[in-house]
Amino acid sequence: MLQIALSQLKTHYRRFLAVALAVILGVGFLSATLMVGGTTTASLKNSIGATYAKADLIINSMDGVPEDALAAVAAVDGVSGTYALRTADAPLTSGNTTTFALLQSLSPVPSMEPTALTTGKFPTAASGVTIDSKSSEDLGLGIGDTVKLGLAPSAESALTDGSSPDAAPTRDVLITGITIPSAQPYMAGAVQIAATDELISAVTGPGALAQSAQLKLADGADLEATTSAVTAALAANGANGATVLTAEEQTLVDVAALSGGQDQLTVVLLAFSIVAILVTALVISNTFSVLVAQRTRELGLLRCIGADRKQIRNSVLIEATIVGLVSSILGVLLAAGVMALLVGWVAQNPDTEFATLAIPASAVATGISVGLVMTLVAAYLPASAATAVAPLAALRPAEETGLQNKRGRIRLSIGLFLTFIGTGLLVYGAATSALLVALPGGILSFLGILLCAGLFVPTLVSVFGRAAAPLGVPGKLAAVNAIRNPGRTTATATALLVGVTLVTMMMTGAQTSRHSFTQDLAGTYPVDLSISGVENELAAAQQALNLDGVMSTAVLTSAGSSNDGMPVYSGSATDIASVLRDDSAPLTDGMVLVPRGFPESQITVTGATTSVTLPVTQMDTPNFTPLMTTATAEQLGGVPADMPGEIWVGVDDSLDAAAIMDLRSELVEQLGVNEYQVSGAAIERATFNQIIDVLLLVVTGLLAIAVLIALIGVANTLSLSVLERTRESSLLRALGLTRGQLRGMLAVEAVLIAGVAALIGCVLGSVYGWLGAEAALGSFAIVEPSIPWLQLVAVLAVAVVAGLLASVLPARRAAKLSPVEGLAAQ
Repeated sequence: MLQIALSQLKTHYRRFLAVALAVILGVGFLSATLMVGGTTTASLKNSIGATYAKADLIINSMDGVPEDALAAVAAVDGVSGTYALRTADAPLTSGNTTTFALLQSLSPVPSMEPTALTTGKFPTAASGVTIDSKSSEDLGLGIGDTVKLGLAPSAESALTDGSSPDAAPTRDVLITGITIPSAQPYMAGAVQIAATDELISAVTGPGALAQSAQLKLADGADLEATTSAVTAALAANGANGATVLTAEEQTLVDVAALSGGQDQLTVVLLAFSIVAILVTALVISNTFSVLVAQRTRELGLLRCIGADRKQIRNSVLIEATIVGLVSSILGVLLAAGVMALLVGWVAQNPDTEFATLAIPASAVATGISVGLVMTLVAAYLPASAATAVAPLAALRPAEETGLQNKRGRIRLSIGLFLTFIGTGLLVYGAATSALLVALPGGILSFLGILLCAGLFVPTLVSVFGRAAAPLGVPGKLAAVNAIRNPGRTTATATALLVGVTLVTMMMTGAQTSRHSFTQDLAGTYPVDLSISGVENELAAAQQALNLDGVMSTAVLTSAGSSNDGMPVYSGSATDIASVLRDDSAPLTDGMVLVPRGFPESQITVTGATTSVTLPVTQMDTPNFTPLMTTATAEQLGGVPADMPGEIWVGVDDSLDAAAIMDLRSELVEQLGVNEYQVSGAAIERATFNQIIDVLLLVVTGLLAIAVLIALIGVANTLSLSVLERTRESSLLRALGLTRGQLRGMLAVEAVLIAGVAALIGCVLGSVYGWLGAEAALGSFAIVEPSIPWLQLVAVLAVAVVAGLLASVLPARRAAKLSPVEGLAAQ
């Protein structure tokens, strides 16, 4: 039988291409998922580990390492160098720009210095610093430029620039060198400054201890003995809580801390890989059913010449083993190639050049093993069906599981039970915002629906098939043929239903989450953008209004303050209404708008010359500055001195995250303010939406693989249907059905199966997405279902078109066969 199996693979290799493609995609998806986890860990090691690249032992202590302990460690035999790593953050001012910088101390031992210079030199005194190349470009700084660093209040005595003691203490420092930006994730995006211990002490204040130290061991020093001696020296000098680890061990600790002790990304991706593998298994099973049906006469002949049922089954399993093994290896190679391309592309970016490809042995072994086992399990039922071929009659495969037999009734009962229990848990979890209850409930209910699919899928296909009646005889025949084998039609539709449901669920969940975040932000921050500390607010507001993307502006002038010191602003009621997202209460004369939860029914406002007591109206927004109209503010005698106003900006809702961030940069540049002076809901909303969009893009891309595999199953089902109806199709041709009408019949059949599966998937996905968002976000936001109708229509259209394309090859094969040849085939 081995020779027969090998002969089949060699002679009819085209028959196995669909199986091979499904296995390659499924295994490639799984292996790529495992490689993502390994690559992420390796990249983090490469970035975090760069800090410890020149050290052998790392000391860490949350309470700090005393100077006496560091001196004792330096005296330990085997320690050739000690580097106490001190860090601090401080405001850095260059011209009119103020930002925060992260300072790191220089090593007294040059060979242990982790920071690398590109140009210039390291400072030798507290009057100099180095800055990373990215920040120097962003701030327009170079060697020889001077910047101001904020100091600790206790460092005022260390001032050398003659600043007034009443001013915030600062120090002018000279940039002496430009460094390569650190790949350390904790420092990413920050202005990276290397400075002397003296300057860092001035920033942090006297008495601040180093929380980390790096040790270099002498040549030939015993690692274990030196580690023990260092630990003892630390304990003897008051550093009892300090840990001593090798550089590699410390890197692993940092990686675990950065990822919360587990790789959440890999867990999420593995969940989608399981979906892809399950869909792949369904497709493989259907495909082997096609292969068995194509060889009905051949298997019957083998039985006639002496082959028993076990040998027939083993021949099919041998074919599955070979195809599964070869395809699994190709799937692993495909995953490795794709990961290599992605990592190579990412590593070209200077900000992510630390990206490192890692292909764990577990990813290779797991991919090949799962692919092989999956293929054998999926092929077992068709292999068993092959043994039902009678030696002479060449009977068709065994009876399908239907509702009329015992197996079908058991399956239906289990499905109804899971659907009932799972739906209850899902609804309860959504109502109580308990995600850990809703998640298993959703899984159980979906499994139950899949088990019950035979109850409604053929019926829906038949109902929608009536719409094909206007197409004439081909349309009517397509509707009948689509449900001729309910079991196989259900299995094919189920494979596509899984992928479409998950894609739609993510789309609906993302849309609902985006809508909920927008509503929540509108309640928390009722203004898109707020600009503070601007001189000549009227001119600045007009300048802002001229920028693309700005729809309206409102100038808020300080009117006074309440008895408890809360500032009260005034402005034009019309302008304020144009920028406020919260329209729960209008601003009118003779009253004050206050935030939700204000404890009093009236408020006393003290202005420049007098005080006025006014009634209040609460808004839905909890975070809101009290407002009154300009006319009401005139009763207070004008604007109080030294109380700056604000500018509120309304932003075009169509702007995406990148456009809003660009608008913020334009406002900073045009109005001459710092970035921290421009805040508001638009930036928060853009950040949330960007995260949601990226997540949706990644997940949709992953689930598209499952949908692609399912569409292969649609093509396989049509192939089997064409094979089983060879005589019937030839008879129809003989009675006058043209080749075009035959192809049209099969195309309608494919569209019915794919369309019904996609429609059910869209409905289920919308419900799961809404309830999932309710369970995840309901505890801190009001969740209103938001259905992405255009995206759902696109999913349906893609499924219908894909089903149509899947019918091309089977229809072509059926149309090529002449009526006479088809009638003589069986």
